[in-house]
Amino acid sequence: MPKSTTWDMTGSWDAKGGWSTQGRCDEHHATPRGLTPAGLDRMRQVLARPVESGAIPGLVALVSRGGDTHVEVMGTMTAGGGEPMGRDTIFRMASATKPVTAAAAMILVEECRLRLDDPVDPWLPELADRRVLTRIDAPLEETVPAHRPITLRDLLTFTFGFGAVLAPPDAYPIQVAIRELGLDTTSPAFGPDEWMRRLGELPLMRQPGELWQYHTGSDVLGVLVARVAGQPFASFLRERIFEPLGMKDTGFHVPEHQIHRLPVSYAHDPATGELVVWDEAAGGKYSRPPVFAAGGDGLVSTADDYHAFYRMLLNKGTLDGERILSRASVELMTSDRLTPEQKAEKDAFGDHFGRHGGYGFGMAVRTHRRDLASPGQFGWDGGLGTSVHADPAEDLVGILLTQTAQDSQDTPRLIRDFWTTAYQAAG
Repeated sequence: MPKSTTWDMTGSWDAKGGWSTQGRCDEHHATPRGLTPAGLDRMRQVLARPVESGAIPGLVALVSRGGDTHVEVMGTMTAGGGEPMGRDTIFRMASATKPVTAAAAMILVEECRLRLDDPVDPWLPELADRRVLTRIDAPLEETVPAHRPITLRDLLTFTFGFGAVLAPPDAYPIQVAIRELGLDTTSPAFGPDEWMRRLGELPLMRQPGELWQYHTGSDVLGVLVARVAGQPFASFLRERIFEPLGMKDTGFHVPEHQIHRLPVSYAHDPATGELVVWDEAAGGKYSRPPVFAAGGDGLVSTADDYHAFYRMLLNKGTLDGERILSRASVELMTSDRLTPEQKAEKDAFGDHFGRHGGYGFGMAVRTHRRDLASPGQFGWDGGLGTSVHADPAEDLVGILLTQTAQDSQDTPRLIRDFWTTAYQAAG
């Protein structure tokens, strides 16, 4: 008979302000490819350290393998104490949004409403007849014609010729223009059509297909999906992905009656390294529907909701009888789609972008065994403190959600330690 075990742990702040671990762990031993008790104990100890020190106010961690799912819940919703984290805490997913956006685009490919290698001009006329900078530091007027139109594949692989400039602020004229047009924010005060119009005022930085450049492709994809589907991007995601997968707490904002489940979001003071509030819960950025639902970094969600999405990908497009994508689409999304030349800038930034080696559609793909993760692992992290990946070789999903930005060493180290212990727990 399958074995089922459930236990709960509680905790509280001690006199010195340290948090005693709290959490919940559910195990269902239905297959031999499960999780080891010793490995899970080690994970609990490792995750507790930065919470007890106060470096990370709180976290929710989930790891699943085969029929086993284990969840750790630690710390509080605000730094220094207050309400404890819960398994159902809603987190700002930041760039962990990107794989969901890629999946939405692939749904339209499967319906033959979009094609991977067709120009996107009919739907995004703002990107037609592009001009391209002669070099990244050139004046905006110094351009040449684009060699070819931008395709859906270019957007999915972040090679459409425009993206984050990996240089100090305002180092180049294109960065100044991006800032002046209000395109350098994750929450613009204008809608998707105006965002596209402003983006269309600027030249591309590279020729289409030339180089991987981070982020902007996902925001453009969200606009493209909405226009092709003839409905708001948020509505499309809800109807075609979230509702079928039971992702009831995923969206672009947290409703007022659920705002108590959203923790305060923290960054670090660059001068002191101290935690500072980046976004409040009530009255903050995610307390109301955004004017622009950003496909690159706009979602909020829970560990269990994102677990459903990644189990769907691990199961080749289906979960509990609901098919979201075909097996072929998932395999295409989760395999390396870049040439060595396209990866040049990505890999130059080491652990920040190059750790995995490859990139599929909206997510990293592991191409070599650099640490404990298997080649073929796929997923992505979020700059506000999230990490979500799946490993087909191990039938493993790992999710670490915090409210502490990756702008110091604390959160990146915690993420790496989480993955080290996740693989130990896999035996």
